[in-house]
Amino acid sequence: QVQLVESGGGLVQPGGSLRLSCAASGRLFSIYDIAWYRQAPGKQRELVAAITSGRSTNYADSVKGRFTISRDNAKNTVYLQMNDLKPEDTAVYYCNTARIAVTGGYWDWGQGTQVTVSS
Repeated sequence: QVQLVESGGGLVQPGGSLRLSCAASGRLFSIYDIAWYRQAPGKQRELVAAITSGRSTNYADSVKGRFTISRDNAKNTVYLQMNDLKPEDTAVYYCNTARIAVTGGYWDWGQGTQVTVSS
């Protein structure tokens, strides 16, 4: 089981930037594909970006060209750099496994980090 702690959210104006961090426990963290998800009020959780153990990445169409996912295995941390933020990016952001078929399901969800984009 991997434990996750998200941080870095906040209130930002449209066009602004934030960098989210996902700190994970577990010495095997580097072998897992990790994803950032988000959930806006009244909406289902959606995948935003994912990174494989080999650092291949993929993104939801809504964030392509604006968000960048990366990882530092030495620090057991995955990052999400978010640029040119829009009001529709407002949500609670979570990290978790990107491949539930490999991990046998999602790990316990962390508390998430709130991102609010508003003028």
